Amino acid sequence: MRNRILEFSHSAVRLSVRHKQLVIHRPEISDVLIPMSDVAVIMAAQPQMSYSQAVLAELLNTGGIFVVCNQQRMPVGMLLPLGGHGTQSAFFRQQSELSQPRQKQLWKSVVQAKIAMQAMLLVRETGTDFGLTRMISTVRSGDSSNVEATAAVRYWKAVFGPEFRRDRGNEGLNGLLNYGYAVLRAMTARAICAAGLHPTLGIHHCNQYNSWCLADDLMEPYRPVVDRAVLHISRGGEADLDLSGPGRQQVLQALLGRVDIGDQSWTIFDGLQRSAQSLRSVICGGGDDVIFPEGFADAADRAADFGVQCHVVDGDV
Repeated sequence: MRNRILEFSHSAVRLSVRHKQLVIHRPEISDVLIPMSDVAVIMAAQPQMSYSQAVLAELLNTGGIFVVCNQQRMPVGMLLPLGGHGTQSAFFRQQSELSQPRQKQLWKSVVQAKIAMQAMLLVRETGTDFGLTRMISTVRSGDSSNVEATAAVRYWKAVFGPEFRRDRGNEGLNGLLNYGYAVLRAMTARAICAAGLHPTLGIHHCNQYNSWCLADDLMEPYRPVVDRAVLHISRGGEADLDLSGPGRQQVLQALLGRVDIGDQSWTIFDGLQRSAQSLRSVICGGGDDVIFPEGFADAADRAADFGVQCHVVDGDV
């Protein structure tokens, strides 16, 4: 099985299923067939594209997710498989009964892993970690002293300059970050469901209006993958920061890349799967620690990975 992100944003394609293969019908161009088992994410960003109910059913049956985007090409909703694991009802019960002290310890691990990845990015891109590495050991249970926020202040200024402000409502750099995080969130929710956990029952995020609290928790250490891609895009100039331009594709390519876990390089899809499964083990009493990324795989590894993954943008396969 290969994890592919298929994004359709300009061409009014029509999607159907034939013999467990996704069929991409494009005007005046021969059809393209892709095994459904290879598709991890379909992103529908073209208002006039069409797809059959069979496409949605087969995609979910093979463990994929369907993401709907608005006119600004920002993801606004997702469809996830219901049956992610054979014993998920038991996992749901244990997840809902997780003690608060254990949740706080888990959140401490998440924050430490996130800051470590942020420090790694800064070292790679600027030559210094701006003091973030020293902050990791100061994170307490539940991050009661809010080290995450303190680190973020240093981090954003170091990455994008002293004038940058992280604002979900802005365009440009923030728009690309929002887009990448939305896709990463969908990928994380997929891994959580596949592990038999419920994406709504978070360990830290607990907004009653948020259906993806656990996804928002688990994705935190993976966010710097998006940050790094947007940083590289920003060096190309303002034109590349428009969501209608090539920047969107570069963000998706980054999410098809790899991270280091232990002494091995893993795709981000596989990394998220390992993180979700290890979290399930902790929740069910079979493990002590959640597995998180420890660094960025080198460029050669990522380039090799792109060669075996499919990426669809503007109808081109």
